Amino acid sequence: MFVGDLAGKAEEAAYLYVSVFNGKIESIEKYGTNDDGEPEDMVKSIIFSIDGTTIMAMDSNLAHKFSFTPSTSIFVECESLKEFTHAYNELVRNGEELVPIGQYGDSQKFGWLNDRYGVSWQLNLS
Repeated sequence: MFVGDLAGKAEEAAYLYVSVFNGKIESIEKYGTNDDGEPEDMVKSIIFSIDGTTIMAMDSNLAHKFSFTPSTSIFVECESLKEFTHAYNELVRNGEELVPIGQYGDSQKFGWLNDRYGVSWQLNLS
């Protein structure tokens, strides 16, 4: 859920993710006038798929005591070094590196980051 300073960013983030991973926006529903106390045109739900996984995101302008945390992250097994490098560079832009790209265990390359929206990603190339 995109809350606080990120409220209103769910659609932008979903379109970034599907562009990075050649995914697809499945559906989008926006709040209407006086709908659940949320501003009109904010995302009530956006469903998209990347790498065979369906994900739902939403905006909330209401006060919450939570946001994104790296304790939950999206793990993507990349098919090639080109895909890994592209995804990592796009997602880390204006974000932060949590674990530097390296070879850990059986991985050829692994990197863990928070993107510009605070969503945590683990990218792996076996």
